[in-house]
Amino acid sequence: MAIDLDVNGKVYKADVDLESPLLWVLRDELKLVGTKFGCGVGQCSACTVHLNGVPVPSCQLPVAATQGQKITTIEGLAAGNVLTAVQRAWIDHDVAQCGYCQAGQIMSATALLQQFPQPTDAQIDEFMSRNLCRCGTYTRIRAAIKSAAGTAIATRGVNQ
Repeated sequence: MAIDLDVNGKVYKADVDLESPLLWVLRDELKLVGTKFGCGVGQCSACTVHLNGVPVPSCQLPVAATQGQKITTIEGLAAGNVLTAVQRAWIDHDVAQCGYCQAGQIMSATALLQQFPQPTDAQIDEFMSRNLCRCGTYTRIRAAIKSAAGTAIATRGVNQ
């Protein structure tokens, strides 16, 4: 069945099973492959996208539930070649190790800073706790978030 999807400010028409997870519609139908498959059961948050500004795991969200709502993927954050503060901080703090979970991490961190522009360590830890990183870059993730928020001096090149 055809469905209209508002993704990154552009309307797409997809002819899919309405019970299909949004993740697979984004990747397979719309060819937006920045959103990654992690666990498939909504526990790791590698597949995080924003639905009306709220971070959600796209692997468990039926595409039918997104009709008429605004979806933002990792591809929709930057303005052309201009990265967001969060994306720049991720690079400055050398956050990614294997990089697999990073799109979901960045999507969650972006939502965190929209809700808490100057987050405390406790707010960062609580908000980001649903995002798993198998490489354990949590200290660098926190430093990057604080840097993006302007609450810490960037320590470019320093292993945190």
